Amino acid sequence: MIAQLAAAAALSVTAAHAEGHMTDVPFALDWKFEGPAAPYFAAIDNGHFAENGLSVEIAAGTGSLDAIPKVATGAFPVGFADINSLIRFLDQNPGAPVTAVMMIYDKPPFAVIGRESLGISEPSDLEGKVLGAPPPDGAWAQFPIFATQNDLDMDAITVEPVGFPTREPMLADGNVAAITGFSFSSYLNLVRLGVPEEDITTLLMADYGLELYGNAIIVNTDFAEANPEIISGFLEAVAMGWKDAIADPASVMPALIARNPAADADLEQRRLELSIDANVVTDYTTANGMGMIDDDRMAAAIEQVKMVYDFEGEPDAALYFTDAYLPEGGFALE
Repeated sequence: MIAQLAAAAALSVTAAHAEGHMTDVPFALDWKFEGPAAPYFAAIDNGHFAENGLSVEIAAGTGSLDAIPKVATGAFPVGFADINSLIRFLDQNPGAPVTAVMMIYDKPPFAVIGRESLGISEPSDLEGKVLGAPPPDGAWAQFPIFATQNDLDMDAITVEPVGFPTREPMLADGNVAAITGFSFSSYLNLVRLGVPEEDITTLLMADYGLELYGNAIIVNTDFAEANPEIISGFLEAVAMGWKDAIADPASVMPALIARNPAADADLEQRRLELSIDANVVTDYTTANGMGMIDDDRMAAAIEQVKMVYDFEGEPDAALYFTDAYLPEGGFALE
């Protein structure tokens, strides 16, 4: 049924494209409309999607796992999701028509965020403390790897399930000593809640032994195989939106605020800048272009996933990422 739905959608889109019409491509985000989403809205407002014959409507998400089933079922042809969650989803749903096609967060923003005043300054400080973690959170999903890499005793950490809306307020109020989350989101949410920046400890998991990649553009593979030019055009527009944001973060804020008028433009611009500096523009993407992955690193990442997750089938990196819709060498950032 999933394949049939995707194939039907693919045929209708192909027909519209052939007639020269703008093709509607719904895009499922992982999270709400915050700073790091601005490049996608800029790709709309700056005409990058239109130049590729695409009319894109962006839907907010509720967490790193959210977009994967939406894309796998064909409800959305493209989405934005954590590739590590995708690896587990494909193991639990073998044959599901979904894969990653463009890496965005070369260095994942998975982090543990604590407060020095509550005794958190390094990983070992988590033992004997309460950690607030939303069950669907992508950072929480990787926490056992972080714990293993840093020789933490999980039994010595009290994990309290929290909701996304209450995560940072609980840390701000001192009800938990640390939380899991995306570094740029949780950090600035705490600042907005009045926590002094010098009191915030950000333990970026990538700085503490994680080889994992972060969020990527994912596609329904049935749709992508039937419409390769649409996916290639979509990825090109995404890259252009990110290049606009990297060149001038302030220039893409109006596109975001137009969709989220309640947002604080200065705060969201800083959130975007944090994601650019820590997650998107890295040594690897500067040298190799945006969108690509390193095969050896992906193999190491899969081995790390194995440390805390029992695969039902044999993991296969080819199932999780393809560069078939990217230009050779990825998208140059300069």
